[in-house]
Amino acid sequence: MYHSVAEEDEDPYQLTVSPERFAEQMDWLHRSGRRGVSVRELLAAQARGRESRLVGLTFDDGYADFARHAVPVLREHGFTATAYVMPDLLGAANHWDAEGPRKKLLTVDQVTELAASGWEIGSHGLGHQALSGLPPAALERQTKESRHKLEDLVGGPVTGFCYPYGAVDLPATRAVRDAGYDYACAIEHSSLTGRHALPRCYVGDRDGVWRLRAKHGRHRWREAVTGLRWAPPKAAAGERR
Repeated sequence: MYHSVAEEDEDPYQLTVSPERFAEQMDWLHRSGRRGVSVRELLAAQARGRESRLVGLTFDDGYADFARHAVPVLREHGFTATAYVMPDLLGAANHWDAEGPRKKLLTVDQVTELAASGWEIGSHGLGHQALSGLPPAALERQTKESRHKLEDLVGGPVTGFCYPYGAVDLPATRAVRDAGYDYACAIEHSSLTGRHALPRCYVGDRDGVWRLRAKHGRHRWREAVTGLRWAPPKAAAGERR
């Protein structure tokens, strides 16, 4: 799980990875025989039992530096990724981070260009509002309206959602599912873990090769313990998949 790839002197929330460190991390992934892919591609491969050596790469908040610093490195290795954006904040900045630093967000043109080039675009809600505890009407707006706006923008289906702040509860997962999303990403493992609350592994600027190996091993262990490598949902009798 990534957020921003940029050079920052101050990073109070530790959300930024330098371009040099990011290139090092992707190089390790490539040399280890793994391939970075979007969550959509990872889940499709998993349904066919072919997810071995694939690693889902996600970028939250839709920072403009994704297009400038991350995409060229990913392309160099033949990787893809998923960028989760907020349709009501395209071209704006990360106002929700009170301590800064201020970062520009992807513009409408950048999002449409990325989608046209094959990058998966997912929803991060309308404007980075935590979903847990919201009333039903607000949940529906954040999930369904954001999806419709992004689909109009990219001219195709938007099937993935990412919970702002990783804040998720049972009503939120139900709202995301009812809004038509195929999956949703959370952060931590929890009792809600499943296709609409996928846990992820945080990657930061301090994560060199050895720390990446340790995190990867720990994540795989948690998958085994919690049964995260679930089988794809079986089709109902007579239903074609």
